Amino acid sequence: MNTPNQYIEALRSSLKENERLRRQNQRLTESAVEPIAIVGIGCRFPGGVASPEDLWRLVVEGRDVMSDFPADRGWDLARLGGDGRGRSLARQGGFLDHATEFDPAFFGISPREAVAMDPQQRLLLETAWEALERAGIAPTRLRGSRTGVFAGTTGQDYGKVVAAAREDMEIYSTTGHAAGVISGRLSYVLGLEGPAVTVDTGCSSSLVALHWAVQSLRSGECTLALAGGATVMSTPGIFVSFTAQGGLASDGRCKPFSDAADGVGWSEGAGVLVLERLSDARRNGHPVLAVVRGTAINQDGASNGLSAPNGPAQQRVIRAALDSADLTADQVDAVEAHGTGTTLGDPIEAQALLATYGQERERPLLLGSVKSNIGHTQGAAGVAGLVKTVMALRHGELPRSLHSEVPSSNVDWTAGAVQLLAEHTAWPETGRPRRAGVSSFGISGTNTHVILEQGPSLEERVEEPSVVPGVVPWVVSGRTAVALEEQLDRLMSAADGSAPLDVGFSLATGRSAFEHRAVLLAGAGAGAGAGAGAGAGVDGVYEVARGVVGDGPLAVVFSGQGAQRLGMGRELYGRFPVFAEALDAVLAHLDDSVRGVMWGEDAEALNSTGSAQPALFAVEVALFRLVESFGVRPDFVAGHSIGEVAAAHVAGVLPLEDACALVSARARLMQALPAGGAMVAVQAAEDEVLPLLSGRVSIAAVNGPSSVVVSGDEDAVSEVAARLAEQGRKSSRLRVSHAFHSPLMDPMLDEFRTVVGELAFHEPT
Repeated sequence: MNTPNQYIEALRSSLKENERLRRQNQRLTESAVEPIAIVGIGCRFPGGVASPEDLWRLVVEGRDVMSDFPADRGWDLARLGGDGRGRSLARQGGFLDHATEFDPAFFGISPREAVAMDPQQRLLLETAWEALERAGIAPTRLRGSRTGVFAGTTGQDYGKVVAAAREDMEIYSTTGHAAGVISGRLSYVLGLEGPAVTVDTGCSSSLVALHWAVQSLRSGECTLALAGGATVMSTPGIFVSFTAQGGLASDGRCKPFSDAADGVGWSEGAGVLVLERLSDARRNGHPVLAVVRGTAINQDGASNGLSAPNGPAQQRVIRAALDSADLTADQVDAVEAHGTGTTLGDPIEAQALLATYGQERERPLLLGSVKSNIGHTQGAAGVAGLVKTVMALRHGELPRSLHSEVPSSNVDWTAGAVQLLAEHTAWPETGRPRRAGVSSFGISGTNTHVILEQGPSLEERVEEPSVVPGVVPWVVSGRTAVALEEQLDRLMSAADGSAPLDVGFSLATGRSAFEHRAVLLAGAGAGAGAGAGAGAGVDGVYEVARGVVGDGPLAVVFSGQGAQRLGMGRELYGRFPVFAEALDAVLAHLDDSVRGVMWGEDAEALNSTGSAQPALFAVEVALFRLVESFGVRPDFVAGHSIGEVAAAHVAGVLPLEDACALVSARARLMQALPAGGAMVAVQAAEDEVLPLLSGRVSIAAVNGPSSVVVSGDEDAVSEVAARLAEQGRKSSRLRVSHAFHSPLMDPMLDEFRTVVGELAFHEPT
């Protein structure tokens, strides 16, 4: 029989299990509805659009960027006159600039394979990379992560081009233009190990991809997701076929919800969004451009026809998205419509919007479509509308839709409160976050609707740093020397007016490091058009290093006396436990006054030899332990003056206690010597200085091929400097209390030798 204690223990276990299950259920419930943050965007669209900002300028300016057929794709333009049955072909579309260009070496792809690759794969590689960097995420750091890829497409006609032009491309026929490889290529190149899915539901593909990315993030399948789509028209086939069907606009332009609508206008583009759970985005410090509140997809089912829109199905998907977002229709201010400009599709979509969003609201729903500016980008259509909407949410403005001066007479606009955006409009002030819906309907019958919400304001997310360094390093890199130069030029333009600390942080943490590198130093007043050359002002930006990464050994050098400053290491002590523990360990073996002097306010006390040397040793050792904790393993260590002792300690030559004893004795004995002597830096080579030396002066340091420091008796040092001046060599006197590294140090050697003799030395490790 069970004893009372056993019953009590069983009850306790049961209560603990119930509590565990309750917490788990709460987590699952919360994650199932958690908003998803859009933290990065990369895109390419017609009209030279290469960024979200470019697209925003285009729509705000109300530009129509449809153009003649491109001449760089091998199309037989002379034969593209019509369909042979009296229908003329509209020789206008939306085309990407430089769609035939690609840098395969950047992504580790051979030139031969790059030629066989579908341009849609190339564009998604470029836009995904840019989207990650714009999110502050270095793409190369995602290798091995559970990052998902969800890519939309509407077909791959590039294989016909390859087959016709190159007979030796069979080896790449699968990976070059297979649909599944569109997403797989991204995962392979970046080393991503989350789900990789290619979606083809027709023109709704990229928005369906976003829906599945949101679901994957909420279920925990991935921790970060790339979602989007791409279309490049490698052949003019779609223009010919839609002309034959009577579905192509006579002028090649989409006229959404307009009485002049006469068909679709085809174009191309690519867009990738970086998605993250909102809680993760805030914890990781990533920018929240907008929030995905809800998504939904469904199917037309057995409707009027396979490719015919289904109004009730569109209503259902909108209501499902509102339920997913836990919102009512009147809490959404605007909709970026599918709006292709067809005489059949637009009235059906408008009626669905009137029946859902148009009822029981104080303000009319504002309706627009980016297709009026850039055409129907097919597999990228949904993401194009999303990018435009994200930018509209951020700017608080709704750009007008073009070609829609007279609303369609096939729509009963009195059936609800829906208003076409015929003019550029300020976002209505409602006292709550701005919200908008985005629709995308596929020719396959798959419908999707997404509800976006304004992200938190910048002021809510950013805290001003308590300490701003006077000089900040900016690290820049590129795959080639030319790329590095271009990056430097872009940096100097983009950083204009930005805080140097922000720029430096982003460069160090959000960019991948490539072989060709440069380091700039930016002062606190940088960012106002400062240049990277020697002519930059005191508060400007200076290039201090440039080189190519090699496979050679790594060395760490510790500096000597003169590098000390009040407060050194204090912020690192508060920020990094590794640094704090290492510093405490060193200071425990030094005089109790060192910490107080180092973090005090008396610069003269710190600059005295007796305090400067122990303080420098303590900070240098702690710095090394901090860098070591980051995974840095040098092959060599070296030091100058007191830095030699730090190098010996971290190399394993001296135990910490013995190293501290050596440092303390050295500083005390040097400080006790009579003040006097001089140290002078001269512009001369070592072999030029050696003949000028005597027993009263010596070489204290060789800093470079033509930079030497001499030290010793003041008269003797001055004489050496004067003789070199006769040869046109410049010199500069150092501000020091003693003539270090000279014969004037000899009186301390006997006592110092006694201290050194009591220490334990080991082979360096």
